[in-house]
Amino acid sequence: MIDIKRIIEQREEVEKGLSKRMKKEDMHLDEIVNLYQQKREILKEYEAKRAQQKSFNGRMSKTEKSSEEFKTLIVDLKTLSSNVKGLESKLNAIDSQLTKLMEVLPNVPDEDVVAGEKEANEVIKVVGEKPVFNFEIKDHVQLGNSLKLFDFAKASKLSGNNFAMYTGMGARLEWALLNYFVDEHIKDGYEMILPPHIVGDQSGYTAGQLPKFKEDVYWLKEENQFLIPTSETSLTNLFRDEILEERDLPKKFFAYSPCYRREAGSYRANEKGLIRVHQFNKVEMYQFTTKQGSQKAFEELVLKSESLVAGLGLHYRVSKLAAGDCSAGAAKTYDIEAWLPAIGQYYEVSSVSNVREYQSRRGNMRYKPSDGGKTEYMSTLNASGLATSRLMVALVESYQQEDGSILIPEVLRKYIGVDKIEKE
Repeated sequence: MIDIKRIIEQREEVEKGLSKRMKKEDMHLDEIVNLYQQKREILKEYEAKRAQQKSFNGRMSKTEKSSEEFKTLIVDLKTLSSNVKGLESKLNAIDSQLTKLMEVLPNVPDEDVVAGEKEANEVIKVVGEKPVFNFEIKDHVQLGNSLKLFDFAKASKLSGNNFAMYTGMGARLEWALLNYFVDEHIKDGYEMILPPHIVGDQSGYTAGQLPKFKEDVYWLKEENQFLIPTSETSLTNLFRDEILEERDLPKKFFAYSPCYRREAGSYRANEKGLIRVHQFNKVEMYQFTTKQGSQKAFEELVLKSESLVAGLGLHYRVSKLAAGDCSAGAAKTYDIEAWLPAIGQYYEVSSVSNVREYQSRRGNMRYKPSDGGKTEYMSTLNASGLATSRLMVALVESYQQEDGSILIPEVLRKYIGVDKIEKE
């Protein structure tokens, strides 16, 4: 959530930033400012009358209970109490209106993030060469069928459209990828978490997914709980309503979990198989930092995500997202996009975001500065490290051989026990 004082004190800057990702009429900044000013005026009156209310105790203790003066004080106190309750109700109503307007506002993009949607994204780095084949290549669905890596028909039978089931060597290859990620993150000093896959609505609110994106998740019937769309949702809430010491930051975690997404909207014709599914595996990196440490953490997370893709020997690029293509909470996002040979396109396999104070304000997550200053809100950052479904597509298609087999990248061989997957 944006700091309301920032809206009041830096109105032009906030409006300029938000205009990169939304229309002015959808910001409701005038209404927010007016409500805030109303709240301040009513609060002054409320506090003055509360002070008057408290003064009655002393006055009444010094007044004879049977006197007319005492009776007058009783009447005046009842009138004053009624006024205080009325002002309190007004304050609560204004707070409720302010919250509804504030909680759906996205984060203010960093100054260097450009306006626009996906078409304004900027490719800032390209690594490696696109694989070249001297034979007619197959897509991952064809390779999966011939090598019995995936069974989409049975997955649909079990769960419906756009689900996947990994089988045999496909399941082992998936697990090898996850083990590779886990080992690399432990090596880098991140603490491993296996989080709950079901969280409450307060966790979704803190992460910035609720209330605006409530239709994008799978809800448990008759419960205020849902299946996590990413383990970021769980990790964000580790220190909700807590105050840490600055000396304990940064906190670095990673978590493995399946991710459950409704993925509402139309699918492109080439988005078959594993490219867009309702459930997929992902390892997520997460950091809690000071405001000053967030940029360094962001650069670290980008490099770590890149290194995982590079370690697999895959061709990829890094794109800096335009404001309108960033998630609501992100002030800045870089996507690492792997090349999928069969469709000749890049697809995101990791998204790295600096969320700054947006989530910590929603979840009241703070730290005490070492210099003894007042408590500050933490900065939070997240990065896929990595999502496996599209990465599996890139890996299987990039390493296919003319005889229909698939070579295993060297970094995965110790986990899967073979250097090639071929027909039985």
